[in-house]
Amino acid sequence: MSHEKTYHEQTTIDYTLRLREILKTLPEFARDYFRAIEPTSSIRTRMNYAYDIRVFYHYLMENNPIYRNCTIDQFTPADLERLEPVDIEEYMEYLKVYKREDEELMTNGEKGLARKMSALRSYYGYYYKHQIITKNPTLLVDMPKQHDKAIIRLDTDEVAMLLDFVETAGSKLTGQALTYYNKTKQRDLAILTLLLGTGIRVSECVGLDIRDVDFKNNGITVTRKGGNQMVVYFGDEVADALVNYIDGDRKAVTPLSGHENALFLSTQRRRMGVQAVENMVKKYARQVTPNKKITPHKLRSTYGTSLYKETGDIYLVADVLGHKDVNTTKKHYAAIDEDRRRFAASAVKLRES
Repeated sequence: MSHEKTYHEQTTIDYTLRLREILKTLPEFARDYFRAIEPTSSIRTRMNYAYDIRVFYHYLMENNPIYRNCTIDQFTPADLERLEPVDIEEYMEYLKVYKREDEELMTNGEKGLARKMSALRSYYGYYYKHQIITKNPTLLVDMPKQHDKAIIRLDTDEVAMLLDFVETAGSKLTGQALTYYNKTKQRDLAILTLLLGTGIRVSECVGLDIRDVDFKNNGITVTRKGGNQMVVYFGDEVADALVNYIDGDRKAVTPLSGHENALFLSTQRRRMGVQAVENMVKKYARQVTPNKKITPHKLRSTYGTSLYKETGDIYLVADVLGHKDVNTTKKHYAAIDEDRRRFAASAVKLRES
C-alpha cells in the first residue's frame, strides 16, 4: 500500500508532468539543457524557464523574418548563434508587452523581464559552455536593471488592528457573508497569526500537515525551497490560534480523500492553495490598511523587520526566514528603517524659533 503523498511530493509530481508537456512544445535539443540543470535547480524553476524559453521561440517565429515560416521542431542549436545582440535586445523590448498564444496580453515589469532574460542567458550559456555553439549574443547585451523597491510591511499597530478585525468582523456581517465568516474565522485567524508570528512563506504554510505541528516544543516542520526541512518555532499567541483552530473547526470537518492530513482546509474540505491564502490575506488587509497592498509575502517582511528590530541579529533573521544568502536578508532588513526616516524630518531646522 502506497503512503499518502505530502503536499510537496504531490507538487513536485504535478510540476514534473507539466514540464514534460512543455518540453514537447520546444525543439528536441532543448531537453539536453533542462536535463543538465536538474541537479542545481528546483522543478518550479525549470518549469518557469521552459515557459520562458517557449516565449523566446514564439517571438522568433512571429517577428523574425528568417523564422517566419518555421515550426518549432525545425530549430537547431545553429539558429541560436545565428542571432545577433540586436536580436536579443529587440526580444527584450518585446517582452515588456506581448500577446500569448491564447491572445491574452502579457506585461513584464523589471522583475519579470529579469527572470525571462536570465532564463535565456542560462539557456545560451549551456550550449556555449559545451561548445555546441561558438557565439553567445546574450553576453553582449546588458541585462535589465532592477531598482530596489521600498519594503511594504505592517506597522506594529496595524498588525494588532488586522488580527482584531478578523476576530470582530462578524459583528458587521449578515446572511451568507456571516455564515461564511463563521465557517472560516478560526482558520483565517490561525493562518494570519502563523504568518505574522513565524515569517514562513505562503507555500510553506499551505504545505503544512497536522503532524507538522509540535505543541510540546512550539514548533512547526516546514519544507523550505529546495526541499530541505526545518523546524520553525512559534510563540504563545501562535500556539493559541493553532490550538483553537485544530481543536475547533478543523476537528469538526471531514476532509475529502487525499486531504486528510492537511492542516488548513478550504470550505470544499480540500487543502488550501496558495491563491486562496493570498486572496484571504488581501480581503482582510484592505479593510485595515487600504493604502498598503498587503500580501502573505508582506506579512513575512513584517515578521522579518520586527525580529531584526528586537534582536539586531541579521544572521538569526536569515536563518529563521530560510534565506540561503545573508546578503539577501541584509538588503531587506538592515536598511534604514521608517522610524529613523521620520526622525530625519524633524532633525534639521530651517529657522531657529
